[in-house]
Amino acid sequence: MGIKWRHWALPAAPLALALLATGCTSTPGAGAKPTGGPSTSGAPSTSVARVCAKPVAGPAKAPKGAVPIDPAVTGDLAAKTKSSPPNTTFWLRPGKHRLDPDRYAQVIPKKGNRYLGAPGAVLDGHKTNQYAFGGSARDITIRHLTVQRFVAPQDQGVVNHDSADGWVIEHATIQHNSGAGLMAGARQKVRASCLRENGQYGINAYKPGDAIRGLVIEGNEIVGNNTDDWERRREGCGCTGGVKFWAVNGADVRGNWVHDNRGTGLWADTNNNDFRIEDNVLEANDGAALIYETSYNAVIRKNTIRRNNWVEGRKYAKKGDNFPFATIYLSESGGEPRVRARTDKIEFYRNTLENNWSGITLWENADRFCNSPANTSSGDCTLLVKNTDRCARPKIATAPLYADCRWKTQRVDIHDNRFVLDKSVVKCTVKCDRMAVLANYGTYPDWSPYKGDRVAEAITRKQHNRWHDNVYLGPWKFVAHDPSRVLDSGQWQGTPYRQDTGSTFRARDGG
Repeated sequence: MGIKWRHWALPAAPLALALLATGCTSTPGAGAKPTGGPSTSGAPSTSVARVCAKPVAGPAKAPKGAVPIDPAVTGDLAAKTKSSPPNTTFWLRPGKHRLDPDRYAQVIPKKGNRYLGAPGAVLDGHKTNQYAFGGSARDITIRHLTVQRFVAPQDQGVVNHDSADGWVIEHATIQHNSGAGLMAGARQKVRASCLRENGQYGINAYKPGDAIRGLVIEGNEIVGNNTDDWERRREGCGCTGGVKFWAVNGADVRGNWVHDNRGTGLWADTNNNDFRIEDNVLEANDGAALIYETSYNAVIRKNTIRRNNWVEGRKYAKKGDNFPFATIYLSESGGEPRVRARTDKIEFYRNTLENNWSGITLWENADRFCNSPANTSSGDCTLLVKNTDRCARPKIATAPLYADCRWKTQRVDIHDNRFVLDKSVVKCTVKCDRMAVLANYGTYPDWSPYKGDRVAEAITRKQHNRWHDNVYLGPWKFVAHDPSRVLDSGQWQGTPYRQDTGSTFRARDGG
């Protein structure tokens, strides 16, 4: 799994009403690293929930029938969970709670348990325990609790370690842990929580051997994750992000403030489907704001996306790489009517992108397909072909396998967006100003039916990828077919590309 970015190798929106009801709002960017001047988009200021700065307090007294947990008694939470029946409510008193000093001394909830933190209640792993809550019990609720300083291994999570179904995490603070702050199961809801400065991910939405259905991530602040800088430790691992999604079928990601993560903000990787990503503020992430990779069918709308990809974009530009590294990166992903979802395309509309490092890149690796050694999603195949071994010669060269063995960037509809670029804010001169639709020249393996420029021609002109009715402010350039074809707006709108019909282009100061 994961992504090879290098192509040679492998309007401001309102937040969810539920979040605004908490009253915890501020101007986006407050507390973020400085990344430039005031808004230049002409859009109204957007308010976002500062969940981390002002968490909603839990109950000061134990609810009726709740089992109180004493922070002075080491292991009290795990012990009372074990001795109590399912559907028990536990109230953690103010103070720092500890588990037994063993790395596997996590709490194992029973079905329907509820864990409520009093004001100041903290479950602390003391850099000793690997996990906070694990096991397979369904329908667990965790509210108003801070969970910190656990040491989960790479790709594993601290809360809901075993990706059980139906968990609800609300008004929680999950911070300063190794690995992922939390894992996800089916029907999981993560709301109004602070997911801060975890070593790898804020959330790792992954369930071994199964698709996650019905995931809701709403009204959270997801900030500063990947403190262990995993992409540097394992170059090309594709194993970081504020949130990483794997094989999630049906997700609503709305009203979140995803900012200042060390890498990608939101990353959907390998056979995700039916996403709605809306009303978020994606801001000042070192890498892309959003990567949607080898996945299907999504609506991405009404997001404010600004000052992303400055670190990673600048790094590759300094190396002389001419690939259009983008803030929105759709890699081998597109609409597929045969995969059931709320839409049959990828629709990107009514978003504001302001002073990011470049804009949107639609990409397809000609050498990446089921059963190819160049497929970085090792062992996986598309949702249209269950048996990877079918994607082999000679049948792969003929219908239907020729089409179905590829994840294809197709049916992408980009419209009614506002793209703003002031190079004096981004502090760049070249390679930060591009929209792109392209592929590489197919060469590998020797039996591939996709050699040459077949895929580049298809993604550029034959797969119904379309920009139209957008507004551009600034010195935008456009890349089509391959990295060498850099176009101005007139060439982009003209024959043979005919993109951005109905769009307007206006230069601005700072270009």
